[in-house]
Amino acid sequence: MGALYGLASASLAVEGKTVPLVPLENIAWGRSGDKGEASNAGLIARSDAAWAWMRTTLTSEWVKEHLGAFVRGEVVRWEAPNLRALNFILGGSLGGGGSESLLTDAQGKTHAQALLRLVIDIPQAVLDSVVT
Repeated sequence: MGALYGLASASLAVEGKTVPLVPLENIAWGRSGDKGEASNAGLIARSDAAWAWMRTTLTSEWVKEHLGAFVRGEVVRWEAPNLRALNFILGGSLGGGGSESLLTDAQGKTHAQALLRLVIDIPQAVLDSVVT
């Protein structure tokens, strides 16, 4: 539950020094929206190193664990390597869809931002690879 408030921490197995409690938005951009009864949350890596780390770390299970409070269905991950992006389809997250839902965000526009606000341990090498 704490994940929704940016307090998620994960015990991630990575090589080398990690920096604890870094917002995911430091290494990625995000975009989200509605897909009928589901929403999508796309994360775009800011560097090749961030892309490699995200591909191995940000699984469907990881997203379901951290966004589970409002994702009632399955989380499916799609990769877009040419964009260095992961797109997560969040099943059952819109309470019936845009025109039927009583949810505050019936189109899922904030779902990628919810992921980006999570604070997790990120390898120092990944952080160093991102040019801000």
